[in-house]
Amino acid sequence: MTDEEFSRIVKYTAVRYGINLYHKKVMVEGRLSNYLAANGFKSYTEYMDRVEADYTGQEAQNLINILTTNHTYFMREPEHFEFFKNVILPELKEREKTGIDLRIWSAAASSGQEPYTIAMILKDFLGPEYNAWETSVLATDISRKVLDSAVNGIYSAEQINTLPVWWRNSYFVPLPDGMYQVKKELRQQVVFRQFNLMNPLPFKKKMHVIFLRNVMIYFDETTKRKLVQRLYEFLEPGGYLIIGSTENIDRSAVPLVYVRPSIFRKE
Repeated sequence: MTDEEFSRIVKYTAVRYGINLYHKKVMVEGRLSNYLAANGFKSYTEYMDRVEADYTGQEAQNLINILTTNHTYFMREPEHFEFFKNVILPELKEREKTGIDLRIWSAAASSGQEPYTIAMILKDFLGPEYNAWETSVLATDISRKVLDSAVNGIYSAEQINTLPVWWRNSYFVPLPDGMYQVKKELRQQVVFRQFNLMNPLPFKKKMHVIFLRNVMIYFDETTKRKLVQRLYEFLEPGGYLIIGSTENIDRSAVPLVYVRPSIFRKE
């Protein structure tokens, strides 16, 4: 991969997806080299010509599937879920009791562990009142490949062994091949959509909680500031933004109130 070819890929992913790959040439070449060889491309230039000429968007989707890391697992950063259950939900239940509507967005859903965890917490928290509330969780990701996996909600025994026994017994069914699938009634509570965070937010109503964890590490500071500003505008007053524990935001750009590490509130 020449420097010119690498720069072309970096510019394309930055403009289209906001992803900053400037210092990741080894990773980019390593992930793309096998794909190019398997599909008969003689150079990265030839490949990018195909990506930019493919108006169906399929080749661009293949590119982003290859380059983005979708490493996640159940109960990742559990302190966020504890705060959501013990602080945020009691606040929202009291504040929204006339509308009985909770709008929660998992903005980097990956293979589904985060939004399904949110859905299980909601079901447990609301208990007998659950069916009276509108609690669908919106789950989006840029990768169609991981979303297809998330919709199916199939995980190995190893993947779900970090969950409480009550959840494993109540919300999963064993499959003949030794895998486990999220029960249909819970899968129906999560709405999966492919979405590029660089695009205008399509919501008709503002969100009460936005989980955007471990995504902004791929963005430069300008892109992060612009994204957080747009998220702020689509948060309800009193709503929460939860980011990854290793991430940070420029609070001078938006008047979000610091609650605790990686959790912010809109006044």
